Amino acid sequence: MRIIFMGTPDYAAPTLKALHAAGHEIVAVYSQPPRPAGRRGLEVLPSPVHRMAESLGIPVFTPKSLKSDEEQAAFRSLDADAAVVVAYGLILPKAILEAPRLGAWNGHASLLPRWRGAAPIQRAIMAGDTETGVMIMKMDEGLDTGAVALTETVEITPSMTTGELHDRLAEVTARLMVEAMARLESGELPVAAQSGEGVTYAAKIAKTETRVDFSRPAQQVHDHVRGLAPSPGAWFELTTGDRAERVKLLATEVADIGTPAAAPGTVLDGELTIACGEGAVRLLSLQKAGGKPLAARDFIRGNAVPEGTVIG
Repeated sequence: MRIIFMGTPDYAAPTLKALHAAGHEIVAVYSQPPRPAGRRGLEVLPSPVHRMAESLGIPVFTPKSLKSDEEQAAFRSLDADAAVVVAYGLILPKAILEAPRLGAWNGHASLLPRWRGAAPIQRAIMAGDTETGVMIMKMDEGLDTGAVALTETVEITPSMTTGELHDRLAEVTARLMVEAMARLESGELPVAAQSGEGVTYAAKIAKTETRVDFSRPAQQVHDHVRGLAPSPGAWFELTTGDRAERVKLLATEVADIGTPAAAPGTVLDGELTIACGEGAVRLLSLQKAGGKPLAARDFIRGNAVPEGTVIG
């Protein structure tokens, strides 16, 4: 089957690789334009999907928009049977959605209609969800509102981070999309409308919400940290003398000690157990700006955080 693949980040690359390995003719790949990279943004790099496409010998297009008549005509001229879209990052106009003979199909990392939008993996963990999944959906003009063809549920374990769930769902998306395209090619891919109940939206993570708020219950603090790990990372401020430094939190656990009498943010012991609005969390992995991730015991060796210190 002739497929146009549309995707940008690491999450989408396994699906492109799997479709190619399954014998489909990937006539073109569309990806976001190369972006500045590195700490100072001095190097401009193509996206992970762009790089994979080049390694497979597939032509790559990186338009900033698909709204112009010229871009839409170029897309139609590829004469694709289907478009496969995984974390592409651009809104697709109706003319693009309708250009492939069998439509455009999206691999979305949630159990729709829960977590429509840009950050479904992070939002599921931050909300304390115990399961999520992947849905293969026939795209329409709405925001993740299309009819669903295939679904697979994935458990979210209590300590799972966004990074871990991302990798698991990327594998599921690749496998499920290969199955969907095989069934689409044979005319055996039924679709069903999404439920109108339980709709939630997964807004892009804002910088203003990455700071840890220890006044929240311990379970919510823990979910917030793992939902932002490893990137962009939840953080707090640690003040030493007159200097305040940002410290990124990469892993925590809920401490089974009840609710302490100390104020939220207070260090309760030598293991970096921190009082919360309800209960307490224990910090397990931390990273200072420009440094490497450290286990709590190693962090304490190089940073004085005595009992009674208030952080955050």
